[in-house]
Amino acid sequence: MSVTLALIGAGRIAKVHAGAILASPDARLAAVTDAMPEAAAALAAQTGAQAMSPEEIAADPGIDGVLVCTPTDTHADLIETFARAGKHVFCEKPVDLDLARAGEVVATAEAAGVKLMLAFNRRYDPNFAGARRAIDEGRIGAVEMVTITSRDPGAPDMAYAARSGGLFRDMTIHDLDMARFLLGEEPLTVSAHASVLVKPELAEIGDWDSATVILETASGRQAVITNSRRATYGYDQRAEVHGALGVVSVGNRLEDTVSVGTAEGYASAPLLNFFMTRYTAAYSAEIAEFIAAIREDRAPATTGQDGVTALRLALACMESVKTGARVAV
Repeated sequence: MSVTLALIGAGRIAKVHAGAILASPDARLAAVTDAMPEAAAALAAQTGAQAMSPEEIAADPGIDGVLVCTPTDTHADLIETFARAGKHVFCEKPVDLDLARAGEVVATAEAAGVKLMLAFNRRYDPNFAGARRAIDEGRIGAVEMVTITSRDPGAPDMAYAARSGGLFRDMTIHDLDMARFLLGEEPLTVSAHASVLVKPELAEIGDWDSATVILETASGRQAVITNSRRATYGYDQRAEVHGALGVVSVGNRLEDTVSVGTAEGYASAPLLNFFMTRYTAAYSAEIAEFIAAIREDRAPATTGQDGVTALRLALACMESVKTGARVAV
């Protein structure tokens, strides 16, 4: 069975997903739509797809699923529209910025009998997936502590920041999902601290650019997340899981593996500086998972409910920062 897909949005992440679809022997890209018709037409021409309206995509019985690659504040309505049309939906995070609304959307998809997959791409990164595999194989014993470092090379522009939902719902939400993935237990309490150290304008919209989060599970396992919107040395993505028998770590990716040693010391290439290059393999793997879930008629590995849970944790972080208290989830 070949899966026929459509892209909702024609921006940079849509182009990445288009490449993954075109590379798959089990799927084809049939249509592209975008709020800017010229962008949809350009991507359609590059991929051999057809530029269509959202209404045409929803009404086309030959399209099995859609990939929602649009701004955050459009996700909920688009998921519901295509779910009700009987299309399986892959959506960039988050489902919505409001927890109740996100829950409604997931319920709509479930009632429609379609698959809703959230794009928590880091779970599909070969390195992080390898860390989870080491845990599952018992190589480090029972998990005790997880440490996640996630730092962007620079802060987003204010137009994006104003629509994104802020640091916790836009950036930390990936790390909150990764904490769940590596802990193997659900966090029950959240304690968070945040400040504005990088971009003063973010304070004007009630946002932050630097944060530390502590999550605790019922058994006492802990995860510590540190976030910054500034890493002058590149896109900093690391994790460490400490267990009763050992530790498993995931390090950063460099532009190349060349190391030069002289009397002054050793020098190596800089870190990869952009999420699209750091997570190229993860993006391909998550699209392969969406296609496989449709073909095999099963739930995807990251569901709409995972999106709701991560959003709940992100909102708890925001509450903790504002109140200075530990928040029960």
